Amino acid sequence: MNQKNKIVEVYGLWFADLVAIGISFVLATYIRFGNFRDMGDKGIHFQVCLVLLLFCTVYTFFIDWNRNFLKRKLQKELYEILKYHVIMMLVVQMIMYFLKWADVFSRLVMIYFPIINVALTLLLHLMIKKGMQIHYQSELSRIKVLVITHAEMAGEVLERLQDTLEINYQIVGIACPEAGDIQREGAQATGRSGETLREAGGTENVQSAYREEKIDGIPVVHAGDDFMGNVTLMALDEVFIYAPELKQKQIQKILNGFDEMGVDCHYCIELPGTQPERSKIESFGSYSVITYTRFQSSYKRLLIKRVMDIAGGLVGLLITMVFFPFVALAIKLDSPGPVMFSQIRIGRNGRRFKIYKFRSMYIDAEERKKELEGQNEIQGLMFKIENDPRITRVGKFIRKTSIDELPQFYNVVKGDMSLVGTRPPTADEFEKYNQYYRRRISMTPGLTGLWQVSGRSDIEDFDDVVKYDLEYIDGWSLTLDMKILLRTIWVVLAGRGSR
Repeated sequence: MNQKNKIVEVYGLWFADLVAIGISFVLATYIRFGNFRDMGDKGIHFQVCLVLLLFCTVYTFFIDWNRNFLKRKLQKELYEILKYHVIMMLVVQMIMYFLKWADVFSRLVMIYFPIINVALTLLLHLMIKKGMQIHYQSELSRIKVLVITHAEMAGEVLERLQDTLEINYQIVGIACPEAGDIQREGAQATGRSGETLREAGGTENVQSAYREEKIDGIPVVHAGDDFMGNVTLMALDEVFIYAPELKQKQIQKILNGFDEMGVDCHYCIELPGTQPERSKIESFGSYSVITYTRFQSSYKRLLIKRVMDIAGGLVGLLITMVFFPFVALAIKLDSPGPVMFSQIRIGRNGRRFKIYKFRSMYIDAEERKKELEGQNEIQGLMFKIENDPRITRVGKFIRKTSIDELPQFYNVVKGDMSLVGTRPPTADEFEKYNQYYRRRISMTPGLTGLWQVSGRSDIEDFDDVVKYDLEYIDGWSLTLDMKILLRTIWVVLAGRGSR
């Protein structure tokens, strides 16, 4: 299982089970006595509740009874919950007997409690399962995977992956290194006959005809000379390679290409016919793989980062609401057009999202940009000029103070952006990216970042922006995020905002 999902699942269910025990114990006690004054020895009751919570913790982390949680059907879920409660009651009753608590503790409470807790635990588990399924299948949470394998193995590989991968994985394409095998497998997968091949225009047009084919419903990515160029523009998180017949030089070229793009690669070293459970390296689905990644951080720290983003984003939204009426009035009085400006930007690993800002330019700014491209002061893919005539009078002020970026806190709360990250490129910029530039979007883009607090108004080359972004990605830590946030506050207060 993906480590990030495992942490969320284990700790989330553990917390839910603790909450269920607390609520069920209180309800059982109240039903028995009608109040909390006549419950006898309150200390004993409190200690029994602690024992129940302790049992839940030990059972969760040592027995790991919630493994395969998302794949359990209702009947299996109810069975596991009943089993958990039977063992719980036996262990707790045994402890109560040896500590002589059973003589003073209400037997009816111990009857009411498991009945209530079974129902409440089942309800919470079903709600959590439904919520996790919705979350994992959302566009932001799905892990987009490209499969590279031989054509004769494609059907088996796809079936095995689809049966064993978690629900948040989405196979977005399959590439077969041998072009001829792609054509034959595509014909088999779609039921095309030899007559259909001839209708496609003969053997000289077979390659072109089958670039749009599918294998088991998965689009085939042409594995020709332009392969790396094609996948550079794909929304892609990870790559799975199972091609034992490829030469090492070919594998190395593929791995180097995706490594430069910042895309994780799972290279399957399993030989056909071997048993994957004998491997001690790592698993991707049921495959044994070596995972190539530059990002080595713990998913626990990433979870903390997301919590910080939500908390900071909510605070930022409150600040935005305070500024909104004044900024909106100023923008409306200064120039015609909407108060808000939105634009499609490229997020983590090629995902597209709409970014929001207070409008700081005239409404025809995009059309006038073509006329001003010759005055661009930054080398490379970014566009910036001093005293940009497209910026309004109010726009100059809100840009200098970074007030124009306040609405982006909505993007932070939503998950499109983080408080700290890399600069999200425009769609036009992204279309010109090479593999080296592409790695800068291997992390969630940020409201601020390392290059913004390193003299962003003085940067004159896009490669310098990329250098700062990659430096941030390679050295990321929660401490670095805190330093950048503090430096950002100083930059804004000192009036060193963007031009």
